[in-house]
Amino acid sequence: MNGTTPSTVKSAMRTIDIIEYVVARPAGVVAQEIAAGLAIPVSSLSYLLATLVERQYLAREGRRYLPGPALERLASPRIAMSLADKVRPLVKSLRLQMNETASFFVRDGWQLEAIVTETAEQSLRYSISVGTRSPLHCLAAGKALLAHLSDAELDAYFAATPLERFTPSSIVDEGQLRAELAEIRATGIGRTREEYTPGICGLGMAVVIDGVAVGAFALAIPVPRFSAELEGRTISKLEQAVDLFAAAEMPAG
Repeated sequence: MNGTTPSTVKSAMRTIDIIEYVVARPAGVVAQEIAAGLAIPVSSLSYLLATLVERQYLAREGRRYLPGPALERLASPRIAMSLADKVRPLVKSLRLQMNETASFFVRDGWQLEAIVTETAEQSLRYSISVGTRSPLHCLAAGKALLAHLSDAELDAYFAATPLERFTPSSIVDEGQLRAELAEIRATGIGRTREEYTPGICGLGMAVVIDGVAVGAFALAIPVPRFSAELEGRTISKLEQAVDLFAAAEMPAG
């Protein structure tokens, strides 16, 4: 080793230094003071500050930087965290590992709601906004959640919800959808292929805690990139995310 610090390590150290410097001054501090106090070039500091504000580790009020809400979430007991806060790092990890749009959905009545989403950094990609509500029957996460309903709940769903056709591939036959849900119960994997959005395939897997499906992770993949090899890798990463979440929810000891 030549004794120099790699730039990635230096950036990490500077990031930690900035957080510690601001936390030690809870009334707020301006960028020039941070630069002088930590001997960080202004050009590098501006990028790091913007990133920390974007991720909510710092907050900005006028010219002053203060500790942000993400620091409070890190210090909070897991039991006090929202479901979105709990799954957000896993959704981000899915997106980074696969470079495809990753999301976490919950069931809101007979609709699907996205509570966390990370959009792929590719020109050809799927995008969905947090808070978007979608039909259960034609998204992979929705199918994964439907498959975990009891028989009585599933009967109520079909009685109350018309199966709307969004594309030529949408499944609108109750018997066909029930057969697919039975397969999902056996495999754990929900699949869609251009059933809601033309050109997009989906893979989803529900998170089950104490017998209740609390939500589902999903990845959306454009058809030109979808392959058996990519499908296999995606399923493996979904299973890993589900296992990590479930393990974190288990009581200590």
